Amino acid sequence: MTSKDTIFALSSGALPSGVAVIRLSGPQSQETIAQLCGRVPLARHASLLPIRDRNGVMLDQGIVLYFPGPTSFTGEDCAELQIHGGRATVKAVLAALSDFEGLRSAEAGEFSRRAFLNGRMDLVEAEGLADLIVAETEMQRRLAAEQASGGLSVLYDSWSKRLTHARAMIEAELDFADEDDVPGSVAAAIWHDMSALEQEIINHLAEARTGEIVRDGLNVVIAGPPNAGKSSLLNHLAKRDVAIVTDVPGTTRDILSVDLDLSGFAVRLHDTAGLRETDDVVEREGIRRTHLSMAQAHLVLLLSEEPGADWPLLGDLSSRPVLRVGTKTDKADPSWPDGGADVMISVKSGEGIEDLISAIARYLPDLESGSALALPTRQRHIASLTTAREQIRRALEPDAEGLDIRAEYLRLAGQALGRVTGRVDVENLLDVIFSEFCIGK
Repeated sequence: MTSKDTIFALSSGALPSGVAVIRLSGPQSQETIAQLCGRVPLARHASLLPIRDRNGVMLDQGIVLYFPGPTSFTGEDCAELQIHGGRATVKAVLAALSDFEGLRSAEAGEFSRRAFLNGRMDLVEAEGLADLIVAETEMQRRLAAEQASGGLSVLYDSWSKRLTHARAMIEAELDFADEDDVPGSVAAAIWHDMSALEQEIINHLAEARTGEIVRDGLNVVIAGPPNAGKSSLLNHLAKRDVAIVTDVPGTTRDILSVDLDLSGFAVRLHDTAGLRETDDVVEREGIRRTHLSMAQAHLVLLLSEEPGADWPLLGDLSSRPVLRVGTKTDKADPSWPDGGADVMISVKSGEGIEDLISAIARYLPDLESGSALALPTRQRHIASLTTAREQIRRALEPDAEGLDIRAEYLRLAGQALGRVTGRVDVENLLDVIFSEFCIGK
């Protein structure tokens, strides 16, 4: 199994459908289309052609496109067959393709992998494309589109170029100090720029939580004592019966989750086991999971139908944002003290639900003022960026070793940045030096 194979796959959605798109990529794409359809369309021109198997049996008639490499999605010769989306039709065309020697079914993500290997996209763009396909909310779509189009890669590449330039200047100062056209002591300007770059990376990493919320959703845990109305609230917000609701305390034993779209953001609600003292081993495990979920949440909704009596059961949540929610206001004692809850609701009457939704929305990131969503979204991004920032910091330390060692720290920083996009730094420093200083003219 090599990149010399020509691969094919159904690239459109589930069958049956009005149209099904079968994609090919590899050196035999052009020849295969010629044999299936009788001729190869002009590059990037759609043609309506018959599609026949190798025995000449008519399979379908569809739109055929041919994309010669290297200016195709994968960088290889590619083709698309847009055919009728019936299961039998698609099965017959795929079977016909599998009969060609040198053709095989593509593995998961193999088209994008070839695009990366052939330099058509970097890792961040590939990840953005994957996120774009599964995006369910407007903000997820915007974030994924920004990354898939290379917006985030442009930022990282600009940082890599600054690191490469800094190293080039240091190398020039070390190796070509006797040359007339090499300025003396470039260190001051270089280290000023590296200090600014370190701060830019720090500021970028500070947006990691925002990127996490946009991509994966705001994790909201609904907690409280048994029968406080947690499952009823989950069902009400989901507009369907997700959780079982009874008058029996301890009905919910495990974590139940549902995803909502709130102001274009994904919000993931988690219903949890009621918090109380119990001897039931299963219920105790559910309560343990409740506390774990609260510790990992972006926001905790603490529900109670009594004025603050249940808050002490919830433990120390000082490190997490908390909304205290008074429930069952349709039958609540009017003696709730002022400030006893942040929001008062009744699932039965609907009272206060909009206020609760508005309160949750205040914990969503404010991205309207920004023109781009250049945010780190994956743990591997954060880890490599943190490494890059640490190496720059080491190079900037006043008591750091000589220029050659400090340049090595910058090389390691550039290598860490290269791991984010998949463009690990290659040593083109002399090219930079020659263009900057005309050395060796």
